[in-house]
Amino acid sequence: MVARVVTLAFEGVEARRVDVEVQLTGGEVAFVIVGLAAKSVAESRERVRAAFAGLGLALPARRIVVNLAPADLPKEGNHYDLPIALGVMAAMGVIAPDALHGWAAIGELGLDGQIAPVAGALPAAVAADGLGLGLICPEACGPEAAWAGGCAVLAPRSLISLVNHFKGAQVMGPPAPGPMVDGERAPDLRDVRGQEGAKRALQIAAAGGHNLLFVGPPGSGKSMMAQRLPGLLPPLSPRELLETSMVHSVAGLIARGTLTRARPFRAPHHSASMAALTGGGVRAKPGEVSLAHNGVLFLDELPEFSAQALDSLRQPLEIGEVMVARANAHVRYPARVQLVAAMNPCRCGHGGPGRGACGRAPRCRQTYQARVSGPLLDRIDLQVDTPAVTAADLAAAPPAEGTAEAAARVRAARQAQHDRAEAAGDGAPALNARAEGEFLERAAGLDGPGRALLTRAAEAGGLTARGWTRTLRLARTIADLDGAAAVRRVHVAEALIYRRLGETGAAPAEAGMGAA
Repeated sequence: MVARVVTLAFEGVEARRVDVEVQLTGGEVAFVIVGLAAKSVAESRERVRAAFAGLGLALPARRIVVNLAPADLPKEGNHYDLPIALGVMAAMGVIAPDALHGWAAIGELGLDGQIAPVAGALPAAVAADGLGLGLICPEACGPEAAWAGGCAVLAPRSLISLVNHFKGAQVMGPPAPGPMVDGERAPDLRDVRGQEGAKRALQIAAAGGHNLLFVGPPGSGKSMMAQRLPGLLPPLSPRELLETSMVHSVAGLIARGTLTRARPFRAPHHSASMAALTGGGVRAKPGEVSLAHNGVLFLDELPEFSAQALDSLRQPLEIGEVMVARANAHVRYPARVQLVAAMNPCRCGHGGPGRGACGRAPRCRQTYQARVSGPLLDRIDLQVDTPAVTAADLAAAPPAEGTAEAAARVRAARQAQHDRAEAAGDGAPALNARAEGEFLERAAGLDGPGRALLTRAAEAGGLTARGWTRTLRLARTIADLDGAAAVRRVHVAEALIYRRLGETGAAPAEAGMGAA
């Protein structure tokens, strides 16, 4: 007789069905696991043996063969212990084989039979529901799996409690979903003194989901403003919450099923490797760009990141997903993020005249900023100077407008984009930063002077084809913030001003901006 238990193998945020087949045969006494199992899975036999001993059970003196099908799918992770143990129990007759029909199982076994939490309970529950199965998972993962909705969930604390449940001696109820909590309150924009132009750019970026780069000397408020961006953004929609939570679940970042509608804000150190940013490792884990999905990825000290790591972000920023390709795995993760970056003008910090001026200008500035490739900069819609804060700015009274007032304008602009996308139908993007093609042309509705200005900027060599599209998206967002139905010349002019990098060169449309 062959006992069968269903479990799941993770490929990114997706989970694929795996059948655990257990057979007891004659011959040499052994416990064999086959089916392209990684070392962590092969070690399950010792954990299962010890857990059985803790329950007062002994493995039969027979050859135990565990097959993980399909055999050509790599099996990695610590969540195969529980289904293997259940399969062996069913083969031994401890559990009725039909008791496991209709269930998938994940979980790691302790040596005393306790079931330890594992990563990926939420995508496992979603996949099990799609297969028409319930999910057996560790007690600590039950509140997380319960968020899947229609999937029946059993969350035992230990192997013995699960056996008692199937025997009818102890009936377990379904776990309740974990709490939905508010994220940490973002600091107020009112705390930033001066930098009115940069604050305007921050609101534009928040309204349209555009990528943003601050360039300025140390202490000018670049990081302060970036940290206040989450306060301007609306909470995650139900669909975005599910997408983001599934990524965090695979990464093991959800504690006791606690979810939050606050958008992710990830700020990796500049020593982060390419694998840390885009994903990778032995098990092809999600990187920072995926952990920030539907939120903000903040890269402080941008030129200090390795060139390879920065350039690995170019494709995710363009298409909103990342493919982690390894010899034994090709895993796709979502990566629809808003990039916010900050950098000094040069390695010395100031890069210009005045206190702390760089003594090796302009070569120091050019060398430092050249660490960031042109193709990556071309994907950043707003490139904004943040000059040093003056004594007058510091002595002045706090600004009258803070995060609450700016967030209200951002909400109104995003609502206009949402209404426009709904009217267009056909899956039109709800944010200007992802608009393209005919939909973007219709949404912009450029007037004659605005189109002429944009054309002159492109003819002057300051815009690539991508730059043209991104400038048009940016102009549409500026018009939305102003409550304008169509994009006018003034909106295009402001958008073109942002398509530059500090003082490294003139604005791309400088030739045509004189009459703006």
